[in-house]
Amino acid sequence: MFENLQFNMAGGLDLPLPRMARVRQLFDDHALPDVAAAVTAELDKPGVGESIKPGASIAVGVGSRGVNNIQTAVKALVAGLKARGAEPFIFPAMGSHGGGTLEGQRSVLAGYGITEDEVGAPIRCTMDTVVLGTLKNGTEVHMDRYASEADGVVVINRIKPHTSYRAAIESGITKMLTIGMGKINGATALHGGNSMSDFGTVLPAAAQVIIDNRPFLFGIGMVEDAYDATAIVEGLSAVSLFDREAELQAKAKSLMGRIQIDDIDVLVIDEIGKEISGAGFDPNITGRNARGIAGFEHPRVKKIVLLDLTDATKGNASGIGCADVITQHLLSRIDFNYTYANVVTSTYLDGAYIPIAMKTNSEAVALAVKTLTGVAPQDARIVRIKNTLKLDEIAVSEPLLDEVRTHERMELMSEPVTMDLDAAA
Repeated sequence: MFENLQFNMAGGLDLPLPRMARVRQLFDDHALPDVAAAVTAELDKPGVGESIKPGASIAVGVGSRGVNNIQTAVKALVAGLKARGAEPFIFPAMGSHGGGTLEGQRSVLAGYGITEDEVGAPIRCTMDTVVLGTLKNGTEVHMDRYASEADGVVVINRIKPHTSYRAAIESGITKMLTIGMGKINGATALHGGNSMSDFGTVLPAAAQVIIDNRPFLFGIGMVEDAYDATAIVEGLSAVSLFDREAELQAKAKSLMGRIQIDDIDVLVIDEIGKEISGAGFDPNITGRNARGIAGFEHPRVKKIVLLDLTDATKGNASGIGCADVITQHLLSRIDFNYTYANVVTSTYLDGAYIPIAMKTNSEAVALAVKTLTGVAPQDARIVRIKNTLKLDEIAVSEPLLDEVRTHERMELMSEPVTMDLDAAA
């Protein structure tokens, strides 16, 4: 029905939009030369590799985010566990993602190249959980049943700032142990029983319940730089987990990319997806957080336009409610089962609210520009990015060029041309 949607618009959408130029944003490069070697080296650290016992069955939790080099890191981890005589298996530690089904979660892993043939360990998927205890407020702490039956548990995940709250510990190993490893049952219990603004203390408390009741051996934390490259790989033991993860989370925040323009009238994002950010497109980059949480103030963006979903998100459009305009093409690709499973578990239903959907990319951007207050279309400060992970090359409108030319971390790659909204950013 949406493809036939028509409505009258005073003056239409044939606007004199400004021309766009390609711009390179310059960041510091922290890429590790050999991620597999870095993982292997971490297994030799005190408190990490020494916890691996010959013959032990080791559950290795892998999540649903698009962590760069995840297949390489998991493969190296599996090889290192086997070299020490352990018997590892992989399990999905991704909460309600993949539609909250074992088939969906297995498919998400396969999409990242995490299969038995590729990484050398069997994949064991279940949505069944066991309850290991409760928090002081009565919230149950769940754990994947297969992982709970293993002789030891290891998880591997990216450590980064969260999209909806600020604390010393945000997204990383602790969140994977609790929200991720708790499957849809545990994620629902933690979200439903606690405000997300309290997760900075709730998730470590829940992780401590797990550590106290099951043999959590260590986590492999991965930190990425502004080029989405793996910058840090570190093994975190159960003893060092909370203190060291807080330090790595601060480091991740300092390394992450950003749009180096503070005031934007219209931000056009080519694609969103769960592998890019838990919120589809990262509020740490867009400056727009639906929760009203402090710490997401820059850049200042008036309107956000989304053009498409990634293939890897498999129709999960969680987070679209933070945008102002989308395309009918994006709308047609939404898997509402996957999307609703995710947002209902989070308890924040506005993550699935549907913005105004326009027939074409051009109309979507034109609508956003037309509805700016006090800004002539030709003067609109427009920025276009591929997604919130790929920020080294962007496109900006002509009114922003003077700012680009004087910015020490940006350089002009092309002269401005008429905006081609059917081309990649």
